[in-house]
Amino acid sequence: MKRRDFLRYTGLGAAGAAFCFPRLGKSATSGFQALEKNFALAGRRPNIILILTDDQGYGDLGRNGNTVIKTPNLDKFHDEAAHFEDFHVSPTCSPTRSSIMTGRHEFKNGITHTILERERLTLKATTIAQVLQGAGYATGIFGKWHLGDEDEYQPGRRGFEEVFIHGCGGIGQSYSGSCGDVPGNSYFGPVVKHNGTFVKTSGYCTDEFFGQAQKWIATRRDKPFFCYIATNAPHAPLNCPPEYEKIYTGKVNEKEAKYLGMVTNIDDNVGRLMARLKELGHDRDTLVIYMNDNGGTGGCKIFNAGMRGQKGSPYNGGTRAMSLWRWPGVIQPGARGQLTAHLDLFPTFVALAAAKVPAELAAKLDGFSLLPLLQDAAAPGHADRILFTHVGRWGDRNGGSSPEKYGRCSVRWQNYLLVREKKGWELHDLKADPGETTDVAAQHGNVVAKLDKAYDAWWQEILPCLVNEDAYKTAPKINPFKAHYWQQFKGPGPNNVPPPV
Repeated sequence: MKRRDFLRYTGLGAAGAAFCFPRLGKSATSGFQALEKNFALAGRRPNIILILTDDQGYGDLGRNGNTVIKTPNLDKFHDEAAHFEDFHVSPTCSPTRSSIMTGRHEFKNGITHTILERERLTLKATTIAQVLQGAGYATGIFGKWHLGDEDEYQPGRRGFEEVFIHGCGGIGQSYSGSCGDVPGNSYFGPVVKHNGTFVKTSGYCTDEFFGQAQKWIATRRDKPFFCYIATNAPHAPLNCPPEYEKIYTGKVNEKEAKYLGMVTNIDDNVGRLMARLKELGHDRDTLVIYMNDNGGTGGCKIFNAGMRGQKGSPYNGGTRAMSLWRWPGVIQPGARGQLTAHLDLFPTFVALAAAKVPAELAAKLDGFSLLPLLQDAAAPGHADRILFTHVGRWGDRNGGSSPEKYGRCSVRWQNYLLVREKKGWELHDLKADPGETTDVAAQHGNVVAKLDKAYDAWWQEILPCLVNEDAYKTAPKINPFKAHYWQQFKGPGPNNVPPPV
């Protein structure tokens, strides 16, 4: 879908709407009548559940060729879903999350790292939760946010009315500045911030996040809902209930057994969630999306579908992700081979919900609506689409940094991937060489020149957006989650030990 079509189909046209977020009223559906004739999914206003796992790779799924892992529920889900086979995310977690939330490249959101205040989603951004909330949806997040731990950056102020999250990028993690979780937090019985108040849970983290999400969904009767379940698993530290580790004991090493066990635990939770949706009568009015947040397999090199690179890499194995879309009776299951990305969720959700967005915001989106592809697997993609990847993470752990134009980066166009990881560009033809073993830059100088020029223009566009680069200089000395935890429970206690919850 072209950008002008997105504006037209959202009922805005060139003039747009004279309001700002989050002060959005319920959207009218009048702007979608023309769209309904061609894309019957638009304006259907389904419940939307987005499941995003942390550090699970494309290859960590039975249906994607992994012969070791046990994922029966996700394999069944895959068979019932439209699955995008050339779908890409960012190389690390906060960047991907920000692009899902905004439909814009992470650098345009000010995010160039996962720590040092450079993981904070700029306060100028409008999130999909705000848009859906303005369109009459209930909104909830369960698990990992990782787009800023300071109060003004928290999901409760970014469009989510129900919030059940841990801090930082991982449970128990803490870095200098604002990014940090409750001290001493654990995957088993984690302390979670629930609508501003810390509560002590009793189960395994993934079970708690899915369980709380299901409790919330069961209360949603008066309007559609957007439920964002973002697990911290299978991100390190690798830890899972013993019964899941035992599934793989003796088949792989101990580290890999824990990792695979964490994925199988997620699989069981997906199975329970799908059963609960049927019990509640939501199965056929709910779109459920399952995806992972970056490439690779979290350091466990078991199976990566023959791709080069993993998490933190600009190669195909660093960005290619699962993207499964299940809506029984509405979306035809099967593969979609068009080039797609996490940037596309925002405009797709807007169209599904019949939401209105200001024209100036729609015009700045980097994503495209997936509705044509969801409705027709043979629909054409965007032949001239270009995706830009940059790992970022320049500078040192003390915060000092200067943007590096030619850090680990890549440019994707059609079947070509232009990659720069050390010195100079290399070009790979992913169709002829999916493992990226041969550099064909010399044979396709015109492609290299085209993509190099596009990268130059993109870099100049993003430089003014890097608003967090010096934020470490004014970062709090104690991270907000720790400070609020101590405040709730009256101080850190003797020898700086946090009090029990």
